[in-house]
Amino acid sequence: MTVIQGNGFVAEIIRSPKRKTSAIKIQKGQVFVMVPERLSMAVIEYLVTEKTRWIKEKLALHQEIFAIKPKEFVSGEAFSYLGKQHRLTIETGLYPTITQHSDELVVSVRDKAADNSKAIRQMLIKWYKQQAESGLRQKTESYSRIIGVKPSSVIIKAFKSRWGSCNASGGIQYNWKIIIAPDSVINYVVVHELCHILHHNHSPLFWKTVERYCHDYRDCSAWLKINGARLEI
Repeated sequence: MTVIQGNGFVAEIIRSPKRKTSAIKIQKGQVFVMVPERLSMAVIEYLVTEKTRWIKEKLALHQEIFAIKPKEFVSGEAFSYLGKQHRLTIETGLYPTITQHSDELVVSVRDKAADNSKAIRQMLIKWYKQQAESGLRQKTESYSRIIGVKPSSVIIKAFKSRWGSCNASGGIQYNWKIIIAPDSVINYVVVHELCHILHHNHSPLFWKTVERYCHDYRDCSAWLKINGARLEI
């Protein structure tokens, strides 16, 4: 393993004969510099120096994310839905259910006094997926008419590191966790993927098309980069 000492951090260098360009990745609080196999150390050191500010900002963000207290799934905890905080209320009931009342998520369990954390988490995940299934399909249908495109399919699933995708045949997939984000950010993701039906790339023309239907797309994209890791149940 080859490492380079940065200004306040250590970066691991990963060389690959398949790479033609260099890239820096921050993963789980660690810095990785991925470079072509024969790139000189002098060039790598220069790249790291030039990106020091960006690296330190990303590291600080990761530290903040890791410091977030894990959910306990007890009454009083806050859960975001469409970007708005909803307080969790646990009640005793005959059947396990989740009901949304204004800014409250009411969960019914058979024995309120028992440790229901695992069961409540699974119930919440199922509920969020259901909201994503209906909400994202409705938004896709609405924006499809506005943009003038028709996706070949719409699938809601779980992704590890993306919020949506559009394949060459116009099939769209969304990450169900995006339903946790503010409504404007969800709209941006929908518009982004639908515009890929017209431009299957990230060219200037693609971004110009996105901006036509989502004027604040830059703000929404930046919000996701900063807060995306927080969209968890």
